[in-house]
Amino acid sequence: MAYDFDLFVIGGGSGGIATARRAASYGAKVAVAESDRLGGTCVNRGCVPKKLMVYASRFPKYLSEAAGYGWDMQANSFNWNKMITDVNNEVKRLNSIYQRMVDSAEVKIFPVHAKLLDGHTLEVGDQKVTAERILIAVGGEPVKPDLPGIEYAITSDGMFEMTQQPKRMVILGGGYIGCEFACVMNGLGTQVTQVIRKDQILNGFDKDVRNELHEALVKQGIKLITNAEIVGIEKTSEGVTVTINDGDEHVIVADAVSLAATGRRPKLHNLGLENTAVETCKGAIAADKYSQTAEPSIYAIGDCTDRINLTPVAINEGRALADTLYGGKSRLMSYEAVPSAVFTTPEAASVGITEDEAIAQYGEDNIHVFRSRFRSMYYTLPNKDEKTLMKLIVHTETDKILGAHMVGDSAAEIIQGIAIALKMGATKADFDATVGIHPSSAEEFVTMR
Repeated sequence: MAYDFDLFVIGGGSGGIATARRAASYGAKVAVAESDRLGGTCVNRGCVPKKLMVYASRFPKYLSEAAGYGWDMQANSFNWNKMITDVNNEVKRLNSIYQRMVDSAEVKIFPVHAKLLDGHTLEVGDQKVTAERILIAVGGEPVKPDLPGIEYAITSDGMFEMTQQPKRMVILGGGYIGCEFACVMNGLGTQVTQVIRKDQILNGFDKDVRNELHEALVKQGIKLITNAEIVGIEKTSEGVTVTINDGDEHVIVADAVSLAATGRRPKLHNLGLENTAVETCKGAIAADKYSQTAEPSIYAIGDCTDRINLTPVAINEGRALADTLYGGKSRLMSYEAVPSAVFTTPEAASVGITEDEAIAQYGEDNIHVFRSRFRSMYYTLPNKDEKTLMKLIVHTETDKILGAHMVGDSAAEIIQGIAIALKMGATKADFDATVGIHPSSAEEFVTMR
């Protein structure tokens, strides 16, 4: 049978575009359907605009520290509208770059919603097209909890659409998105209250990272309310009131906005999965190690499969798929030693497994944990009590490093390099034999004893 396309990609995010371009480079006839802006969550409502806001939020901190180095500087007023406009203009610039990339790869873009009709047929806007293979790369979406008045809360997507900076803000959720935006808004001068259901932020991260960052957030002025359930949200003449229960009921007043940062889910609505043999598991598309679903002609990558929900993972999954199907280079995505970062202030970053995971896998007597907690040289002259935490988890039998974790300035930049070592199977002896760069914080990773 002759098909309209060799590969049809549903979703124009980072993973979908990476797959389309790689497949097209091998000569495949490829199309992408995306009803929103190209680039997906990362470019439009996630990594990129968020990181730009993180940078903006740190300037008051830098200005206050400059005095310790002899600079007589006074912080001027902050213009929210200029910042948010510049952030969104950068997003638009990146959208145009994505468009040029797909154009140069001769990938056809359908700027409409696509729905599966069967394993080879799609309803794309008001027409039907066929494809030998179909890739689902639709990503995820924020979840709002089912609470009275939740319509008065914005999700993380709405952070980039606020025309005015709130003076008081309530953030619901202790995951990385909630923590990142708590630090951003606090740094920009908003009074932030963060409400979490458990006793600590960042569930699933290494316990020492959680402890260190929790303490740092409180120290910088974020009010963290733990072990609390949200009862409801109301719109009042004062703004927005959030009622919580942490054993007793309390009411928190915010300015017309409250951020719901309580998780994300695969964006599967109206995809037409019921018209195919594609299966789901816990709300995500089930795919094998080759990204193939139960429908042999349909594949899935990225957040809609809910494996490791990181942009570089989706990109690598997509390129591995294109290499395998069209490039004659069968390869699999490896999910071992995938580094990640939380762009709070201070940053947190990790690669490998946590201490608790290492104990569960190898036994407490078979691992050795190295920790170092210190004040970096940068904070000496400003005389600030800012701590950096570094941690290595080592398997005693093989000396192999199982995990590396850090909280502190430039943690993401440092862990990215450490990730290469872990991916190559580095041992503690390899780290010990490496000469450090002095004076730097990063050298601590090769001097811990």
